[in-house]
Order: sequence, then structure tokens, then C-alpha cells
Amino acid sequence: MFPQLFHLGRFALPTYGFLVALGVLTGLVVTTKLARSQRINPDDAWNLGVLVVLMAIVGAKVLLIINDFNWYAAHPGDIFSLQMMQAGGVFYGGVIAALATAAYYMRKHQMPALRTCDTFAPGLALGHAIGRIGCFAAGCCYGKPTNHWWGVTFTNPLAASISGTPLNRPIEPTQLFESAIEFVNFLILLTLLRHKKFEGEVIGAYLFLYGVARYFIEFIRDDPDRGSLFGGAMTGTQAISICLVIAGGILWWRRSALHVPTLDTASAR
Repeated sequence: MFPQLFHLGRFALPTYGFLVALGVLTGLVVTTKLARSQRINPDDAWNLGVLVVLMAIVGAKVLLIINDFNWYAAHPGDIFSLQMMQAGGVFYGGVIAALATAAYYMRKHQMPALRTCDTFAPGLALGHAIGRIGCFAAGCCYGKPTNHWWGVTFTNPLAASISGTPLNRPIEPTQLFESAIEFVNFLILLTLLRHKKFEGEVIGAYLFLYGVARYFIEFIRDDPDRGSLFGGAMTGTQAISICLVIAGGILWWRRSALHVPTLDTASAR
């Protein structure tokens, strides 16, 4: 739709980058405010969030390269191209890298793992919802051709050159579907956090809800770089979605005892 917000000489501000940055900042601000109510040190929450975001960006691009390894092996220069810098990457690659980084940081700083993850879940959903609007603006993560009334038609050649977006034909607005789902998830998770009954309840709900939604959205996605498993029976993204649903289900099944937040050394720093 609008891959670039504006031009100023040779400088152009990508809409995708702007909205992703806005989503990250909004998610971090929300998480920091929620951290106080959960008696988690806001500074630790902020630092953890920034580190996780940086590693998520790296992880998303690494999985993009892995999923299309044959191309990048034959064209290694593309790994460091402007197109790669502008590409969003594969979301689940970011999730995996973010989780590994978060586990290390929380262990090092003695942050309560499940309570911290519960605190971050609403902000993660909100930031992702805003970021997906950026995907829609850039034309990446596009859907299959459709005759439904909600189909959208991209016409900007820049979207095609950057993301390979099909032009001049209606396609499923998968970016908007996912954004709407994540906005709803944000409201659900925020309500759960305020009335939490056990540790891991909120992050478990997020993993389950997003995993289910993403699994079915994959059926109408048409962009490449998500991998293929079992002879094309499912995408790599769908396999990861199943793992997220299982992980979320386990957290709800175990229902870890709720530790009533109290002021402690960590929160007082």
C-alpha cells in the first residue's frame, strides 16, 4: 500500500520500519508499566525488552535465510543487501531467538521466569499488532489471491520489488487479519494479568491463542520463506505453531502455584 512514508532527498522513511519501531516502543512502555504492578523491577524489564527485541530481529532474519538457504547460498551478497535490511524476516525465528535470550537474561538477573513472561505477554501482542500494520503497508507477508469482498489490491511497484508482492489483483489481507487477532489477544491478556490465578497463565494463553491463529492463517498466506515439512503437508511456521499451542497448554495444565507479588530486593533496585 504505502511502503514509504516520505522522501527527503535521497532519504526515504520505510513505513514498515517506522511502525515496527512504534510497536516495539509501545510494547516496551506497556510492559514497563505492568512490571510495577507485578513487583518486577521496571529497569530490568526495560533492559530485557530491548535486548530481546534486538535478538528477535537477528533471529527473524536468520530463519529467513535458513528457509531459503539455496538462494542465499548461491547469492550470499543478498544477505547484506538493502532488501534484507528492509525485510521483516520470519516472525517465529524472532520468537525462538527472543525466548533463548530472555531465558539467559532472567536467569542471570534472577527474575521470576513465569511472572516476567506473564508481564511481557500483553505488550508483545500489542507491539506485534502494530508491526503487522507495517507489514500491510510494505506489502510483505501477503495472502493468496481471493474473490472475497475483503480482498485488497496492491499497486505500488516498490512493494513488488522489496517483498515480491503480487500487484493489481485482490489478495487476502493476512497482515490485517493477524493484526486484528493480536489486538484482541492484547485485551484478553491484559484482563488475565489483572485477575491472574496462577503463574504462567498469561503467557500460556498467549502461546495457545497466537499459535492456533497463526496455524490457520498459514493456509491463506502466499509469500515464500516459511519452510515446508512432510512433503508440503505443512509449513515450518505451522509446525512451530503446534509447538506453541502445546507449550501454552502445558503451562495451563500444570497451573504453577501463584506467588503473590511482594516487594523484594529485585524490585527495589
